[in-house]
Amino acid sequence: MSISTTPGSPASPPALAAALTKAYLRLMPLLFLCYVIAYVDRTNVGIAKLTMAKDMPAFTNDVIGFGAGIFFLGYFLLEIPGSIIVERWSARKWICRIMVTWGICAALTAFVTTPLQFYAVRFLLGLAEAGFFPGIIVYLTHWFPAKERARALSIFLVASPIAMIIGPALSRLLLPIGTEALVDGVAVVQPRWAGLSGWQLIYIAWGIPAVIIGFLVLELMPDRPRDATWLTAAEAQALEDQLAADAHRQKAAHMPVWQALTNRRVLLLAAAYFGIVTANYGIEFFLPSILEKTYNLKLEQVTWLVMLPSVLVMAGQIFVGWNSDRTGERRWHASLPVFVGAAALVAAALVRGNLPLTVACFVVAAAGMKAYMPAFWALPNLFLASTAAAGSVGLINSIGNLGGFLGPTLLGFVEKRTGSFTIGLLITALTATLSACLIASLPFAQPVRGDGENDARA
Repeated sequence: MSISTTPGSPASPPALAAALTKAYLRLMPLLFLCYVIAYVDRTNVGIAKLTMAKDMPAFTNDVIGFGAGIFFLGYFLLEIPGSIIVERWSARKWICRIMVTWGICAALTAFVTTPLQFYAVRFLLGLAEAGFFPGIIVYLTHWFPAKERARALSIFLVASPIAMIIGPALSRLLLPIGTEALVDGVAVVQPRWAGLSGWQLIYIAWGIPAVIIGFLVLELMPDRPRDATWLTAAEAQALEDQLAADAHRQKAAHMPVWQALTNRRVLLLAAAYFGIVTANYGIEFFLPSILEKTYNLKLEQVTWLVMLPSVLVMAGQIFVGWNSDRTGERRWHASLPVFVGAAALVAAALVRGNLPLTVACFVVAAAGMKAYMPAFWALPNLFLASTAAAGSVGLINSIGNLGGFLGPTLLGFVEKRTGSFTIGLLITALTATLSACLIASLPFAQPVRGDGENDARA
């Protein structure tokens, strides 16, 4: 169909509402599923290591932490090109490529036997997945107007806490395979499956679905409203007109990519994201080990406890996305949850001997380190649009996710040398606090309110 997108042209409210409803129902479940699998594939090493290290003693916390983090070095290299490819070429084709290659790399992790092999496959996994997250953020701007964007982001981002539940739940079933445990004083050996241990099956079980869903993306995810056969001509026109009107209101919409990448606010957002991601991934990769070591828990107990933070994370992300869109306010919705999460992380580092209180602290910490995201990722589009926004999202995500290298590496390094995770947790709490202060202090002029009008608040 041929669609004109004259900025500022009036959109038919019924047609626009119908188009958005269809977009939510058709696109968000698929994007949600993609992110669940992506998140499990990048973080399941935190659970797999509980028996992986027993099969291969060389895989200490130091090795696991560095290997978990090196993923983000590969991720860093292709983030910006991947984001721009989504904007200028095709989201569905690029995301299909990403999912197929990352699924293969994720499954290959099952066959590593040395730390060097582990580092190599994690680096390749990062290269394979690079561009996925910022690509989706950019893709959502092709479908959801400014007044809907944080809400759509919150639906997408809730996939990460769901992944934090589903991943350990599946791991709980697979992890004991090939291990030996004492039952009533008798050593019971769980036989291997096809010669594979449980930790190997975890990597394979999550790698294969990524490949399959990658091809579904190619078939089911149209790049823009004009390409969707399930929208009527009037619905597609109304949605494209609204998106064009949003872009027209943004004064910096046509900033060159190079200028966007050197924009002070973009660089400061990248620095803030770096500090938060450092804390978040430090928690995610080592929470199972922290609970197991501190309280001498069994595998099944650990896998159940690490699911608990996800409940509050989901509630927090949904609330922040909804309330940020309702009020039109982004900055404090992005910074306040991080302040709360950092305080809880300090408390978690200092609490010892009380398992319920420790778990409660980590639940609040995890929620704070994720609930901010719907409002945070709406910030770049307050002053950028089009390719400039795509490049800036890629830059923020690539620099910020280097914190995913620092967090696990730092906690593993500190634990090996001090025998405790306490100092590492306090350092990550500090990085998150500094990031929250940075976001709260950033100037954002005239963000778009939930009703589509400009507002001086940020």
